[in-house]
Amino acid sequence: MDKALIADAPGGPEVMQWRDFATPAPGAGEVLVRHTAIGVNFLDVYYRSGMYPWPEKTMIPGAEAAGVVEATGPGAADFQPGDRVAYVLPHGAYRQRRVVPADRLLALPAGISDTTIAGALLKGLTAQYLVTASHVVQPGETVLVHAAAGGVGMILGQWLKALGATAIGTAGSDAKVALARAHGYAHVINYRSQDFAAEVRALTAGRGVAAVYDSVGQATWAGSLKCLARRGTFVSFGQSSGMIQGFTLTDLARAGSLSATRPVLFDFIASRAELMARSNDLFARLLDGSLRVPEPHRWPLRDAAAAHTALEARQTTGATILLP
Repeated sequence: MDKALIADAPGGPEVMQWRDFATPAPGAGEVLVRHTAIGVNFLDVYYRSGMYPWPEKTMIPGAEAAGVVEATGPGAADFQPGDRVAYVLPHGAYRQRRVVPADRLLALPAGISDTTIAGALLKGLTAQYLVTASHVVQPGETVLVHAAAGGVGMILGQWLKALGATAIGTAGSDAKVALARAHGYAHVINYRSQDFAAEVRALTAGRGVAAVYDSVGQATWAGSLKCLARRGTFVSFGQSSGMIQGFTLTDLARAGSLSATRPVLFDFIASRAELMARSNDLFARLLDGSLRVPEPHRWPLRDAAAAHTALEARQTTGATILLP
């Protein structure tokens, strides 16, 4: 009998209970994976808290994991026992072993460790589609990224620099400002002591930025619109401060014929071909060193509640992982 963190009702971190969980054998087109490292993301918090609706009466959070193939079902010939793999799915990863559809699995290159990819796959794929699809970043553009010292933010800063863009970031402490600067940002604003919208306007000589990547939500969206140049793009891809309230299409017109989008990662990796293309781009950048991912914060899997508490209190930077 395996163990999993199971919630019977939405709520705080304490609703996740360490319980026995029977793992089935893999069926057609499926692979049994023994987890070696599991990522922690705000997406897990959104499901655990009930901000996102549950597909079933109980919930096992967790959107990304790395592990080793233990068995395969018929039609999963691309994988063999012993293969190192990783995956991203909306939820269900906070467990010791899991049956995963083969078309969602990624074979891990030898140069990328399980602990690195468990904390970087969802965040890295998110950064990849944000700069290549949500707003296609062009060399010479200036863009703003909120939560620049967070897991996605630190990857975005490096990716934007590699694309020839100027990245402005926001962060909530002097230490986080310094961390963001070390990961590709040309300018970083401490939003606790500075008005980030005014600072962005000053840094861009009043023009504003081509795009804002905003994972914070309610606390930042109005200021984000003030940062955009005419016909700029507001990319809202998270809501760590709460769901956006009060936003109207008229706000876009009033601020300069802006565009707004609310993308979700899983719509950008829905097909096997797109998943492979985006992950190959990410893997190549990790392997050639153009993306540097710091060692993640580590917690035992059964202590995921403590990891969630630290994440929600903004006590972490970069990535956090759970070890089964």
